Amino acid sequence: MIPLQNERLLVPRSCVAEVVRDSLPESEASDSEWLCGCIEWNGKNIPVVSFERLCGETVVTGGGRSRVVVFNSISNSTESRPYGVLCEGFPQMVRVNAEVTEIDTDYNVQAGMPVLCQLRLINEQALLPALDELEVLISESQVASNMLS
Repeated sequence: MIPLQNERLLVPRSCVAEVVRDSLPESEASDSEWLCGCIEWNGKNIPVVSFERLCGETVVTGGGRSRVVVFNSISNSTESRPYGVLCEGFPQMVRVNAEVTEIDTDYNVQAGMPVLCQLRLINEQALLPALDELEVLISESQVASNMLS
């Protein structure tokens, strides 16, 4: 469970490579305000995104509790690489099963959002991100940025 400012993301543990303290991303020329820039991780520059901004929310990033969750790419593409998602606080391991989860049918996923659905977990709600779609958006944004540079 990854805490954002206004939401939470629920992702498989196998997708998370590491959680690092937020060092301000180096800004990149980009038309995407949700692409925050890059940080160095394991000797590589990786893109960092604000998931909430990508979903159209206005958020302030870079608080004292900010972290970057480094994701392993799930794509089989040879161009795929790790990327980071800004979060607020430290992610927590949660056990999920059919008895404690249900799809929140009242939540409407907006077009263009990399979200599969919202889940209800006993006393919390979390977004289930479409990580494959997120990776495509990051890749497309970086290609567009490289073309502008």
